[in-house]
Amino acid sequence: MLLVWLYGVMVVGAVSRSAVQIATEFDKAPLAYSLSAVAGLVYGFITYSLVRGGERARRAALVCCAAELAGVLIVGTWTLADPSAFPDATVWSDYGMGYLFIPVLLPITAMFWLRGSRTPQQSAP
Repeated sequence: MLLVWLYGVMVVGAVSRSAVQIATEFDKAPLAYSLSAVAGLVYGFITYSLVRGGERARRAALVCCAAELAGVLIVGTWTLADPSAFPDATVWSDYGMGYLFIPVLLPITAMFWLRGSRTPQQSAP
């Protein structure tokens, strides 16, 4: 339940932030604002998968969490290596420092939880 709540908060934060930025100042930092919108969509899909439940949704959420973590690590490293490419921060900038590092910690936590929540496979008779 805590993961669903945290992902829900991240959806609201990322989507609302990117929507305002895209609508009002997209030309200032189009890459940063677009990446924040993508982050919001990823958070939304993961939230939906966690709420839906079931083995198929669990696997989809696990794949999305791995993609999310890769995105955070890539964008986080990119923002440190080439700050001029990002005139404004994204949700994943500096590994999510603007969001108390929740963007890097959340997918790791979720992947551990999702791997541990597998439904046991029934053996064939």
